[in-house]
Amino acid sequence: MRGAAPLLLLALLGGCDLSMKNQPRDDRMGSATLWPHGPARQPPPAGTISEADVADAQALAHPPPLTAALLDRGQQRYQIYCAVCHGDRGDGDGVVVQHGFPAPPSYHTARLKAAPPRYIVDVITHGYGVMYSYADRVAPADRWAIAAYVKTLQVAGPGKGAR
Repeated sequence: MRGAAPLLLLALLGGCDLSMKNQPRDDRMGSATLWPHGPARQPPPAGTISEADVADAQALAHPPPLTAALLDRGQQRYQIYCAVCHGDRGDGDGVVVQHGFPAPPSYHTARLKAAPPRYIVDVITHGYGVMYSYADRVAPADRWAIAAYVKTLQVAGPGKGAR
């Protein structure tokens, strides 16, 4: 039986192109035999919803409980994604503003203080004014954490920081 294994291996490898020069594949925009005159990847059928979209929608529908861990996560994510424009304390004086970009509104305005956390989550998700959507960068749970942290900045007041 020992002599049969190398022969079997040679027989199996005999059909392979070991140089890998001629490997079959479908080009992204090439024609495939499965779809006449169509690309190898077809768009999903109308009305298709990905599992990720369902999970995101569920996470956005239900805010997490307010905890110290949530605020810590919100502060961390805020410093990564938001402070560059909105400033460390939410005054609208971030680094990009100092380099000529339009200043976002201060979180300490009466309008934004009165806004519920859901409003902040929606702005992160969809964008507003010159702010583009961060939906592809910030996970839904982190949007809630950022919103909670922004509310702590508002309670602390302008120029005072939070926690």
